[in-house]
Amino acid sequence: MISSTTSAALNHLLARETWARDKLVKHAGKVAFFDAGVTGVRLKVAADGMVQAATADEPANVRIRIKLSDLPLILQHREHAFSYVQIDGDADFANTISQLADTLRWEAEEDLSRLVGDVAAVRVMGGVRAAVETARSTQQKLAENVAEYFLDEKPLLVRPQTVEDFSAEVARLRDDVERLAKRIEKLKGSR
Repeated sequence: MISSTTSAALNHLLARETWARDKLVKHAGKVAFFDAGVTGVRLKVAADGMVQAATADEPANVRIRIKLSDLPLILQHREHAFSYVQIDGDADFANTISQLADTLRWEAEEDLSRLVGDVAAVRVMGGVRAAVETARSTQQKLAENVAEYFLDEKPLLVRPQTVEDFSAEVARLRDDVERLAKRIEKLKGSR
């Protein structure tokens, strides 16, 4: 089910990009298994450069293991997505997948324009982008305010500089106590 849905979405992107299909044609018949632990997606490259769901009994030429906990990082930093995964198998095929992951983009505005027209699609997508940016900004400000509250008003957290300063003071006090102890020993010995 997931593999079929994923292949349909990828084929939608590949349908517009001849260069991407040309890259995949070189790997026709190969299977990529994207393993997320709890679930996985098996995709097979078709002869025309499109992808289709692969069956579980077809051996994977490349296995890409993804930790679900890394998924937000992967989505935020698509250009570094493959640094968060573990890859086993056909290096050339994995490299092609990596290149496509970096460069294939969904043009939502173009798809939406078929339904509502060009002007409305541009405005809707502008509104969506603004809403996403507002949510991101609000989340950042909330995190900063919560941190400030727990650092200054209800100190449950300590600033790193405060910890460093405290550690330096403790080290200085320890050294002073050791010097004082040596002086006291000298004074006791000189009597």
